[in-house]
Amino acid sequence: MKKIKRNGFVLIIVIALIAVIGLEMFVLAGGSNTILFQADTAELRAIQSNLVASGLAWSKRNVRDPRSFLRSKSGGKPIELDVTNMDIRDANLSVVIGATSGEELQVQLSTSCSKSRQTLRSGDKYTIGL
Repeated sequence: MKKIKRNGFVLIIVIALIAVIGLEMFVLAGGSNTILFQADTAELRAIQSNLVASGLAWSKRNVRDPRSFLRSKSGGKPIELDVTNMDIRDANLSVVIGATSGEELQVQLSTSCSKSRQTLRSGDKYTIGL
């Protein structure tokens, strides 16, 4: 008797394995996009926290006498701080010195930072002791 060759069987197995590997790569790529988005968000929150801390430190250091500062031409107007030395792309920090009560200073900080297609903006008021 003659033997029947089964050359097509191996080809079908290889094609099925390629399809399974392609499906696994599709699922893993979707998961990695989620992880990348979450990592970018965490980085932006850390950058925003650093901007707020820098704005508060600048306010405490540069406003020794709040009453005279408020009477000057800078009082009540937004002051854009230069954040280029912080190595943060697409970041802004704006400080507005507000009213004082006793030994406390009201400061409004507006921050903005971006990475890829995400942007975090914040505008909060803080009270700092002098």
